[in-house]
Amino acid sequence: MRNLFGWFCVLFMVPVFLLCGLAAGKESEAIKGLGTVLDEKIPIDSMKLAQNSYIFDRDGRLISEMTSLQQNRIFTKYEDIPDLVKTIYILSEDQRFFEHIGFDAEGMIRAVIINAKTQSVEQGASTITQQLARNVYLTHEQTYNRKLSELLYSYQIEKSFTKEQILEGYLNAIYFSNGTYGIGTASTYYFSKQIQELNTAQLAFISAIPNNPTMYDPIKNFDATKERQIRLLNMLHSNGVISKDELESAIDFPIKLSIKKRTDTQPDYVTYVHHELKQLISVKEGYLKGTKDGENKDTIENQIDEKVNQIVSNGIIIHTALDTNLQHKLTESISKHLPFDEVQGAAAVIDHQAHTIIALSGGKKYEKFDFNRAYQAYRHPGSAIKPLLDYAPYIDLTGATANSKIDASEFCKNGYCPKNYSERNYGMVTLETALKYSYNTAAVRMLDSIGIEKGFSYLTPFQFSKVTKEDYKLPAAIGGFDYGVSPLELTNAYTTFANNGLYYKNHAITKITDLNGKTLYQWNEEPVRVWKESTNNQMKDLLASVVKSGTGQKANVSSSYVGGKTGTSNEYKDLWFAGLTDKYTAAVWVGKDEQGNVSSIYSNGPQMLIWKEIMK
Repeated sequence: MRNLFGWFCVLFMVPVFLLCGLAAGKESEAIKGLGTVLDEKIPIDSMKLAQNSYIFDRDGRLISEMTSLQQNRIFTKYEDIPDLVKTIYILSEDQRFFEHIGFDAEGMIRAVIINAKTQSVEQGASTITQQLARNVYLTHEQTYNRKLSELLYSYQIEKSFTKEQILEGYLNAIYFSNGTYGIGTASTYYFSKQIQELNTAQLAFISAIPNNPTMYDPIKNFDATKERQIRLLNMLHSNGVISKDELESAIDFPIKLSIKKRTDTQPDYVTYVHHELKQLISVKEGYLKGTKDGENKDTIENQIDEKVNQIVSNGIIIHTALDTNLQHKLTESISKHLPFDEVQGAAAVIDHQAHTIIALSGGKKYEKFDFNRAYQAYRHPGSAIKPLLDYAPYIDLTGATANSKIDASEFCKNGYCPKNYSERNYGMVTLETALKYSYNTAAVRMLDSIGIEKGFSYLTPFQFSKVTKEDYKLPAAIGGFDYGVSPLELTNAYTTFANNGLYYKNHAITKITDLNGKTLYQWNEEPVRVWKESTNNQMKDLLASVVKSGTGQKANVSSSYVGGKTGTSNEYKDLWFAGLTDKYTAAVWVGKDEQGNVSSIYSNGPQMLIWKEIMK
């Protein structure tokens, strides 16, 4: 009796409520009509369905599909959905769809009788509009409260949209099992074909799924899905939609599934794109302008995440600068030159003419969203920091040249006494000799002579995220930082040498558009002058000498220009090479995640061999 009473309330009280509200609205302007109340309480002006988003490389090739809320959905427009599909759902779900106002009184009476007999909610008599309401705006909870809400939402939907728009929304909203939503997505997922390419048998087969996505999962319960397909085909025949011959042909047609997996390649690079997407939206939406009173960092982070999810769920295309061929070469080269289990490697490659990141390696055998060493590993840069912290500032402030002399003899100050790699002292040498053979004492003297604060001011434009005031000491001259820098950060900084002393912040994302091609977001970075152009000319000569006749000879490639710097941290925990050619800048790091010693491979120079291979 309780169930019967509940259904009685739903069936009879809602129409009475509607009529009374409408009448009241007509009788008095002082009293709001039901329509006005519903418009205020249930404003429905859009029908938002989460759609897939996409990441493309620089040549327009799809490298990754992104789903929001775990909903794989490719929206299919009404005119692109075959009429047969529309007919199947109207006949099987809601035969009075084009007549009712959102709910079907006859169907509700039938449900009351059946549910009263079974003393349970066995049949809901939901119209297509009601199903759309719970799929988009409500839940699938089997309660009378939800049922009442469903009716009110359905009434509002019918006021706001045409029947064609409602049917389009419904056919894109319903669930087709295996994380697949919408009839068009089901077509590509189960048959690897566009829905317009499917025949009657195939259309009826996938149309069978949403009635009970678990029972009619084509992968796990193929026979059950086939049985329901036959019932749907017979329904079409009995209603005069298909002929007897078409019925028999469709039933006999062999259904062969061809499951299409979502495209998801280049995990090293794609992982960073997700990171940069959050950065870009944070900047463009103003989240990084400072927190409001009472808002903490976690609150802002949550707001950013919600905004990113919202944008991705609308369906976007992320255009990137990825050079897929170079990316393959990079990952293969790191695996080839680092065959040792515990030894890892990471790298970043930048097109310094376009100011874009074109390849990244997060490590050997990298899997998407793992710890990405290219931008998340902060390691001591060793002598690779010298051109940025010591030489360029020294030349910029003193006017020295590559041929100017510097003292490379023993140095001690406040108990700090750095040693050269050979543990020898060299006296007065040219800056070129000091850099290409990486004399530590000369580098420390440069930083000491210009002042630590002044030297570090030259690093400010690069925004090294882990470099802090605690690092402002002489050991930093040869890479002695508390944390260090990431391969991507170092590569970014070295692009300054390729741009006449101007620093451009480089990005993987070139622009973000909606699915129709309208640009939504793109970076708009202004360059910052770090040192004079004359300083840069001297630095390029110095870096070239390192590769031509110094410690970086194994990295030499055939190019109109090539220059760079090696780097080794204390106890051989990190091996670096950072440098540039006429077009690209790259940095390669080799080491162990646990910061163990890699001296056994030092003489091989794997970091230089990798750099050379990707720069050829």
